[in-house]
Amino acid sequence: MAKATIALVSAAICFLAFAGFAAGKPGEKFTVEGRVYCDTCRVKFETKISEYLTGAVVRLDCRNLKTEKETYTEEATTTANGNYTLEVEGDHEEAICDVTVVKSPREDCKQTVPSLEKSQVLCSENAGLHSFVRYANPLFFVPEKPDPRCKKVLEDIGYLPEDPTFTGL
Repeated sequence: MAKATIALVSAAICFLAFAGFAAGKPGEKFTVEGRVYCDTCRVKFETKISEYLTGAVVRLDCRNLKTEKETYTEEATTTANGNYTLEVEGDHEEAICDVTVVKSPREDCKQTVPSLEKSQVLCSENAGLHSFVRYANPLFFVPEKPDPRCKKVLEDIGYLPEDPTFTGL
């Protein structure tokens, strides 16, 4: 009976070790997913008339926290509905990673908003997350002038900016 138990436990350990090997070493590869849109109302959030951008270019840059030197970079182009996927090799525990909008496919919607043109993502196994997929906040470009439909769209959601410098309406 003891030999059977030892054999069963050994088989289970071997199976689990093989399963871990087949799944890949943790932290070996991360997937960063996100979306890029045209903020047609220039309000810095999505509305029902925001337009997802196919063909926008985004770039992931990781830089060492202490030295500020770039440690990893990868680019992607958005597909239908403005979605992108970046495959990130390695664990970047000692780095901070940002996804930045690089290029808009539309001439009428190509401006960025300083400090809102990037989204920070953690590409480390030691980040308290139980998945190797990371989701970046939506990124956007803005047109020079807001869409004329914006006033109605924003009134419908009760959004009335108090900021006198607001240029969305």
